[in-house]
Amino acid sequence: MEYDTLVIGAGAAGMMCAAHAGGRVLLIDHAKAPGEKIRISGGGRCNFTNLYCDAHAFIGQNPHFAKSALARYTQWDFIDLIDRHGISWHEKTLGQLFCDTSAKDIIAMLRGLLQQAGAELHLQTSVTRLAKDDDGFVATLHDGQNIKARHIVMATGGKSIPKMGATGFAYDIARQFGHRVTETEPALVPFTFPDRRFADISGVACPARVTANGTSFDEAMLFTHRGLSGPAILQASSYWHSGQDITVHLAPDTDLTTILRDKRQTDGKKALTTELARHLPARLVDHLSTQMDMSGRLGDMSDARIKALTHDLQNWLLTPGGTEGYRTAEVTRGGIDTDQISSKTMESQTTPGLFFIGEALDVTGWLGGYNFQWAWSSAMAAARAIEN
Repeated sequence: MEYDTLVIGAGAAGMMCAAHAGGRVLLIDHAKAPGEKIRISGGGRCNFTNLYCDAHAFIGQNPHFAKSALARYTQWDFIDLIDRHGISWHEKTLGQLFCDTSAKDIIAMLRGLLQQAGAELHLQTSVTRLAKDDDGFVATLHDGQNIKARHIVMATGGKSIPKMGATGFAYDIARQFGHRVTETEPALVPFTFPDRRFADISGVACPARVTANGTSFDEAMLFTHRGLSGPAILQASSYWHSGQDITVHLAPDTDLTTILRDKRQTDGKKALTTELARHLPARLVDHLSTQMDMSGRLGDMSDARIKALTHDLQNWLLTPGGTEGYRTAEVTRGGIDTDQISSKTMESQTTPGLFFIGEALDVTGWLGGYNFQWAWSSAMAAARAIEN
């Protein structure tokens, strides 16, 4: 069987590319259904892009690599696409856009685009061998069938959420054709602590500024039986490395020093913990009172003690034991080194006709729709190059 393009991986990037590459396209995936990560994302409503998406929200060894694709197929282009297909959406916070009804609307749109383009979709189909020949590539499928194609697009993603079929297959193919793969780690993932120190306040959430490796995020933080989660923690995890501390600044938008000093004058008989519980969750205050001196009344506190306490609350150093791993990680940090990949087309610079798109590359976006936008943008970069 001969095709112009074989796209391996029917996730967000693979479906988008196959629908726009032109010519005779075959899209395959070993899963039973396409777009599974789309389906489960955003609580089932798919955080499909972000209004503020640009290259500053992506990390990788080459921080400039994502700029070209993101600039040539933007969040506004994808918004226009779903608008034309009648998919209603809303902004939640920080520019995060979600479907009003269901993530399945996005999958249905992409499947419709595939059908409209005449692209074939074969599910429960996997590649066991990929070889280059004079005419292009030969892919041997699990049933022994050979597929010939002029172009191969690897869109199989990273290692995150293996229960949904994630593997390192794209990395294996990249290495086979001489590409380096950077160290990969779970990202956008909760932290764990071996002593389960927050089990007594599991379920408590509060605003926080969480800093890892000099990068800070102001969002909600959630205490869990296993450790820490919530958007601020997930964001910080992309910058954290094993053994490092994180810094938690509680109540980042509140001037606790001034508040405690003022309350000392007007309500000195009030217990310190009572006042703190007006600005932090009461269960968190109880938990912290076992580690920090929160005894006594406001009227008995000196300026020095107030300053020391607020410093501790705003510079809470914690050392996670690890993360929950690929099992719950939303994305994979690291991946195929971009040094030998064209930032304009996503084509291998050593093996013409071979493309890598989406999460498989060493491009990791922030939480909030950025990684889906990278899927759309990198897919369109490859599709346009193939079509032309």
